[in-house]
Amino acid sequence: MSLSIRNQLPGTVTTVTPGEAMATVRVRLTGGQDLTAAITREAAEDLRLTPGAPVRALMKSTEVSLATAPIEGLSIRNQLPGTVTDIAAGGAMASVRVTVEGGELTAAITRDAAEDLALSPGIPVVALIKATEVSLAAL
Repeated sequence: MSLSIRNQLPGTVTTVTPGEAMATVRVRLTGGQDLTAAITREAAEDLRLTPGAPVRALMKSTEVSLATAPIEGLSIRNQLPGTVTDIAAGGAMASVRVTVEGGELTAAITRDAAEDLALSPGIPVVALIKATEVSLAAL
């Protein structure tokens, strides 16, 4: 299956908490980090998501933000520590490649943000991803 979403991290479902319309799904990524996805309850049922089910977490690069340290007091549930491995900067935007345990992510951020954060290869960062911006694919 080919997708335009380049950020794809493999993992295993640990819990599914269904609500009236939405469900939260906790995934243990291959690298040992936890990720939360907020998807429709119907999608969770259609994908047959249960603890132990293998999945792939999908995140668009435009939905990945970066910080230079963990942030407390924030509603964003997913904070994955990693290291910048590459930056491709254009006139307005920068594509920042980050290695995290068990995989790699790309964040599309403004060039100004990349410069303000003084990002360069080898710099530790934290990838921030809202649970509502994580999609899941059953394997």
